[in-house]
Amino acid sequence: MSTKFRPCIDLHQGRVKQIVGGTLTDSEIELKTNFVSNQDASAFVELYRQHELLGGHVIKLGDGNDAAARAALQAWPGGLQLGGSINSSNAAEWLEAGAEKLIVTSWLFPNCTFSIERLAEISSLIGRDRLVVDLSCRCTGDGWTVAINKWQTLTDMQLNGESLHRVARFCSEFLIHAADVEGLCCGIDERLVKMLASWSPLPCTYAGGGRRIEDLDLVDRLSNGRVDVTFGSALDIFGGSGIKLVDCIKWNREHSR
Repeated sequence: MSTKFRPCIDLHQGRVKQIVGGTLTDSEIELKTNFVSNQDASAFVELYRQHELLGGHVIKLGDGNDAAARAALQAWPGGLQLGGSINSSNAAEWLEAGAEKLIVTSWLFPNCTFSIERLAEISSLIGRDRLVVDLSCRCTGDGWTVAINKWQTLTDMQLNGESLHRVARFCSEFLIHAADVEGLCCGIDERLVKMLASWSPLPCTYAGGGRRIEDLDLVDRLSNGRVDVTFGSALDIFGGSGIKLVDCIKWNREHSR
């Protein structure tokens, strides 16, 4: 088992962007953007498809992204996971649009309180094997607390072994953004990666702070190959200078043997 690079696409106002996670609020004044693409999402999807970069995700950050998301899914039917405002009412629609799996997050926390009933409902509706739960988090005290609503609101769920095992009965994998370092290219949260490897009974993808290709090797060592990684702002296709996509492709090929 080895850590793999997983690709991503973040959509904001219908465009492919890289945003500093902690600034993603309803106020455009506070928003800090690292990258805005002149290409539509399908161009990135075609690149991922060409190089068989599996397990990637498209995230809709707010309203105005449905058309772009549909175009991305149509560019590679069954090749990408989709997240952003997913719930039991629209889940079937997005699977029909071409999503491989659906990523659910804020809808599971009405009034910031985790609802096992909602999780069971959507899991039963689409099947555990097609559901990914996003438990992205912020540092609180000595641990982490799951954050929703563009990572601005803390919930009642502490991210730990107990909570991951409780949720794991209803989904097939986890997506965890370290929101405090997301988009900052300041280095990964090494302690969180170690704990995810120890806690998670399911495949888990970590995001946040990646800044160099060596971070793949670092996560591989810290997690004994149990945690995958996605890179955003540091990646050359998103205007970054720290990581080249071609090196991520090479890593995946060399570690698939």
